[in-house]
Amino acid sequence: MTTSPGTPRARHASSPFQPHPEPRIEQFALDDRVTHDTYGMGRVVGVDGGGATVDFSDRTVRISTPFRRMTKL
Repeated sequence: MTTSPGTPRARHASSPFQPHPEPRIEQFALDDRVTHDTYGMGRVVGVDGGGATVDFSDRTVRISTPFRRMTKL
């Protein structure tokens, strides 16, 4: 059995299949309420170009972009 490589295959211009859309990186602002798959509910206390700092009441964690496991409430 072979495994697939980590890089996607090249897409041919004449291919009838649609390309995969670019992942949308959600934007967060100060005081946004969020939920995280691991840490639960929290509030954004800091934002910079590479991520967001979130207060989850029992700990403060910096989550880097892209925010795959965190969503805005």
